[in-house]
Amino acid sequence: MSAPPSGPGPAPQAPGREPVRRGLPRTSRTARQHAPITATGLVVKVVLLGLVAGIAIWAAFPLIEAEHWIGLGVLVATTAGLFYLYLSRRHIPAKYLVPGTLFLIAFQVFPVLHTASTAFTNFGDGHRGSKDDAIVAVQTSSVKQVPGSTEYNLTIATTGDPATGSLTFLLSDPKTQEVFAGDADGLRKLDAADVEVSSLSGKITAADGFTLLNIGQASSRSDAITALIVPTDEGAIRSNGLTRAYEGKAIRAYDAACDCVKDSETGKTWTADEKVGSFVAADGERLAQGWKVDVGLKNFSTVLTDPNISKPFFGTLAWNFAFAIASTGFTFLLGMAIALALHSPRMKGTNFYRVLLILPYAMPSFAMLLIWRDMFNTDFGLLNNLFGLNVDWFGGNWSARIAVVLVQLWLGYPYMFLVATGALQAIPRELTEATSVDGASPWQSFRAVTLPLLLVALSPLLIASFAFNFNNVNAILFTTEGGPFAPDNPTNGATDLLITYTYRLAFGAQGAEFGLAATVSIFIFAIVATVSAISFRRTRKQEEVYS
Repeated sequence: MSAPPSGPGPAPQAPGREPVRRGLPRTSRTARQHAPITATGLVVKVVLLGLVAGIAIWAAFPLIEAEHWIGLGVLVATTAGLFYLYLSRRHIPAKYLVPGTLFLIAFQVFPVLHTASTAFTNFGDGHRGSKDDAIVAVQTSSVKQVPGSTEYNLTIATTGDPATGSLTFLLSDPKTQEVFAGDADGLRKLDAADVEVSSLSGKITAADGFTLLNIGQASSRSDAITALIVPTDEGAIRSNGLTRAYEGKAIRAYDAACDCVKDSETGKTWTADEKVGSFVAADGERLAQGWKVDVGLKNFSTVLTDPNISKPFFGTLAWNFAFAIASTGFTFLLGMAIALALHSPRMKGTNFYRVLLILPYAMPSFAMLLIWRDMFNTDFGLLNNLFGLNVDWFGGNWSARIAVVLVQLWLGYPYMFLVATGALQAIPRELTEATSVDGASPWQSFRAVTLPLLLVALSPLLIASFAFNFNNVNAILFTTEGGPFAPDNPTNGATDLLITYTYRLAFGAQGAEFGLAATVSIFIFAIVATVSAISFRRTRKQEEVYS
């Protein structure tokens, strides 16, 4: 007779019953991999993969032409990876994660890296292209008409909108009767069958693929017409008025032996300086046409040490913090106060008041900013007329700053009111009632229970609001445009934020400085990231206390 089992055995099953299986049944990996594909899913997959292939082919040709072999390799590898991923029945999670990851890289990571790389260059007006581009620009800009220069009948044309499209010179040679089209990329001959030439003036009166400008349209763009230079083998073609053009000779030429540019009329020489990306003469004069070079930490040093940049930078930084903190803090306090008032059970008609109070949030912000700008007008503004004031709101530094903070208060409190209302409704009334039973006053109950729980829920939103207001370019550009400006510094105003100051550096009337603007952008990114990281760490500690 065998010995009984030492441990407890399986529970006996009732006759005729199947063993009970715990948990939900799981589909096997094999079954998932061989699941049937619907016709709709197949069509969508084919269309999307075809679109990927088309985009890859379209992007490959410019990369090949520019000889960007690393970029081409990345493009091929990415395309091959996508085809492998979506033609295979494996890697199900990756099918959902990869598109978002690619968009994150394309629209977030890549712009940040490109901005960071630009900060280490002199990229800007006069330093946009390569050294070869600069040499061509130097020579073509020095073109002058000389005896014997070929003259052409000129017609101004464009391939786009007459007011904004790229300009093209349509040229007819009165001696040879040949017709040409010229732009900044060079001169090309046209087929005589594709154009119509006036027998009286000799000008081209129609051309396939071009929109001809009339005298009025050409006159409105006379500056752009004068600036257009068409490079040729013999020199360059420039306009002489609106109806004539000539092929002149360049008086400045590049000499590879000395790596310099020489002026044939004056004999002056400008030698290439690879550190600054410019041709520099012995007396320090630089030619306006330069090229893009790496400058290391020069832009960062300029921002921190150059008095012309560092003084407005640090002054703007201090006001930037004050504006972001005031905008976030005041909107939070006002929104929370209104939410507390409407949360009271004694308050009647709360739905009506809530609809009325969120109206500023429903209006387009840029339109409201323009309206507020007019309301602050000194002569006919609503505020001065309503309260009998005579305040030049945008004429003084502090009055302009107070004005933009007030505008932000009106625009921002509905958002804080909405989120505070939601957070208040999530706080159990038993907690506040318990403090009342213990003898706490309403203020003590609010300070000990309601406010801490509100801050736990709203701290991430306050951090996001601070980051948004730190870079709130619309609030400044649509109201004060950064002003008022000091007479000795027209590039930096009293209400400028770092983002508007950066915008003015990048696209200012005195010339774009993209490298310097990118440097300020890096500082902005570092400041906002640091403040956000510290704030989120404190928020997590607060959550641990009240969880």
